[in-house]
Amino acid sequence: MEASRDAGGGGRRLGEAEAQAEGEAAEEGGGRGEEGGEVSLREWLDRPGRAVEAAECVHVFRQVAEAVAVAHAQGVAVGSARPSCFVVSPPFARVAFIESASGSDASGSCSGSDASEDADPTASPPQRGDGAGRGEERAGKAFPLRSVLSMELNWYTSPEEADDSVGGGATFASDVYRLGVLLFELFCTFETMEEKMRAMANLRYRVLPPQLLLKWPKEASFCQLLMHPVQETRPKIRHGALSIGDMELFEDQDCLGNVSEVLQSDFLNQLRNNLEEREAALRLREEIEEQELLLDFLQQLQKRKQDIADNLQDTVAFLSSDINEVLHQQSALGQCVNFSSDLDKEVCSGTVEDQSDCGSRKRRPELQSVDTEEQNHSLEECSRTVPSSVLIQESVLSKSSRLMKNFKKLETAYFLTRSKLAKQVGNQISSHHQFVKRATGSAVGTEGSSIDDFPLEGQYGRRKRGWVNSFLEGLCKYLSFSKLKVRAELKHCDSLNSSNLVCSVGFDRDREFFATAGVNKKIKVFEYNMIVNEHRDIHYPVVEMSNRSKLSCICWNSYMKSHIASSDFEGIVQVWDVTRSQVFIDMREHERRVWSVDFSIVDPTKLVSGSDDGCVKLWDMNQAGSFGTIRTRANVCSVQFQPDSARSIAIGSADHKIYCYDLRNIRAPYCTLVGHTKTVSYVKYLDASTLVSGSTDNSLKLWDLSMSQGRIIDSPIQTFTGHTNTKNFVGLSVSDGYIATGSETNEVFVYHKEFPMPVLAYKFSVTDPMSGQEIDDPSQFISCVCWRGQSSTLLSANSSGNIKILEMD
Repeated sequence: MEASRDAGGGGRRLGEAEAQAEGEAAEEGGGRGEEGGEVSLREWLDRPGRAVEAAECVHVFRQVAEAVAVAHAQGVAVGSARPSCFVVSPPFARVAFIESASGSDASGSCSGSDASEDADPTASPPQRGDGAGRGEERAGKAFPLRSVLSMELNWYTSPEEADDSVGGGATFASDVYRLGVLLFELFCTFETMEEKMRAMANLRYRVLPPQLLLKWPKEASFCQLLMHPVQETRPKIRHGALSIGDMELFEDQDCLGNVSEVLQSDFLNQLRNNLEEREAALRLREEIEEQELLLDFLQQLQKRKQDIADNLQDTVAFLSSDINEVLHQQSALGQCVNFSSDLDKEVCSGTVEDQSDCGSRKRRPELQSVDTEEQNHSLEECSRTVPSSVLIQESVLSKSSRLMKNFKKLETAYFLTRSKLAKQVGNQISSHHQFVKRATGSAVGTEGSSIDDFPLEGQYGRRKRGWVNSFLEGLCKYLSFSKLKVRAELKHCDSLNSSNLVCSVGFDRDREFFATAGVNKKIKVFEYNMIVNEHRDIHYPVVEMSNRSKLSCICWNSYMKSHIASSDFEGIVQVWDVTRSQVFIDMREHERRVWSVDFSIVDPTKLVSGSDDGCVKLWDMNQAGSFGTIRTRANVCSVQFQPDSARSIAIGSADHKIYCYDLRNIRAPYCTLVGHTKTVSYVKYLDASTLVSGSTDNSLKLWDLSMSQGRIIDSPIQTFTGHTNTKNFVGLSVSDGYIATGSETNEVFVYHKEFPMPVLAYKFSVTDPMSGQEIDDPSQFISCVCWRGQSSTLLSANSSGNIKILEMD
């Protein structure tokens, strides 16, 4: 069982690794910021490979100048009109001032006090209308490092502010100087920081790079004017103080231009129309992109819905095909329906076969000459006789009710089986190979191959009625029974043992006797008919045999009626003679507990056992010691011979896998079944090429061994769920397509091979010895089950030693 725990640990480690990866991704994403979101103007200017677009640069400059103009109109010198104090929003390069939160350069926030200690600390730099109230939202944005901010502060300090002898603070003229530095940065780019630092040092002396003078002469000239060393010579951003009514006009950019020398500059106004055209083009492109995005979404949605419609059309088509096939078969049965109608009339007319004679002959005419009393009795019996058509109708209504109750599950099973059919028909190589095998009789028909038992029209031709008949057969089996009823009950209790857990039950060759074994170290043999027909409070075994250790499994010999094999917790395998109540073969080669033992049906002298020591031992009753050992890497929980061969076995392992071995070559399995996620506790052959496995992952799986194209099969043809099994051995048994298993909810579940949901379930009741009322005891579970041959009778036992004989009704 160590493998399952290791697997679970691996799953948890994988989850932790995924969480860590997500966290690192989140950190990395958080550092970069959202694509297309706001960035500081400093980052916008210094982004690598920035191309200078005149209209865009003028647009940014105008917005900053307008913000400064609004502040000057209120009589406030900004002092912090630097790139790090503004943010830019693409795609239209919208600029907004960041409200001062602190004077710390390290925090990336801006304040007028950075440039001058004399500035009014209560004055808040104005914001554009589109930037109002965003200061707190932008507080968490990523801003330049302290070293860049320190250099920026030096670049944007006017000569008069830097002159200690003057000791002046920020003025309207110094704000204009800062606009000149910003204009220079907007139109002049550099490949390295060293180049930029040299150019900014020269800019202090109004020395501009030659490339700027050649490419942007008007802008360079205006930049020198804005940075003139004489404050009075610099252009004004406003003309005198404005009234409140005049300030309201600043909402219109044209009004700002009427009072500002800066905003009235030629190059700003010349590019304004181009800028408006550019913004219109950007808006148009954005609208087109949005329309394209919407169009793509609608087209994708249309494609998906069209695919659904096509699939639905195909579904309706093959449903119609199946309906037509059923109607065709029904019409072929019309004569039988007419015969049934005639039979209803003959029941009362006395012309049918004598029922008391089991239909072996018809009533002779002379036997119909009976006295009046007998005639009256016959008529009375006839009146009470229900016509077969009525019985059929009632049966159909009853089954229809169960069908509708499980309609969704049956629908899923139908489409799942139908899809498997399509895949098999569509696979030319594998399908043809399977057809040839079945035609030559070299393989036995199985669950997955039942649809291939009928010819196809052409290589990829439409399948005939075979598939419908196969599904109908499974559906009838599913609906044949409505409940599990108790035929008999007995206790496996032993007053000398504290635990009465029944680990294994089984019927003998002729189904006349059954044996039980468990942790009470005893094998008890009961006569079936006596238990069923004689209703007693206490039933005694006809034979009782004691073992030294707790028993884990028993298996009757299919040929020698009195021989029964057992395995125990000490690792001993024994063969008992029931008629003599003693052991006559003792096999002691396993080193740990043996979980499973099985006789071969074909060769009753052969025996196989599987143990916690990871070994499977092969025994021959006619020789001493094992004649072969299969060594595996994990605990062996179940072993079984193939029903039509003494040379093949299946092994259920704690490493979640099933191994199939050919005993002529035991070095490696010829097939490995992979699909369970926990320990495989049981393996049972449904037929020669179909295997059922039970696992503590709460599921049973059905495997078609004939479909193997290699050494590994990783796709079961059916998975059965509904019962609960996470830690205990709950039993597994198969009979005529029905699969029985236990549950840790103290219930018995019955499945049919065609459908993944349970057919029937029965819960063992637990009675409180004090109150006599039924209670729910979560500690009790079903521990073993066994069908009585190919019948509807099921023997089951639970962990408290309660044994019930159930029958499907």
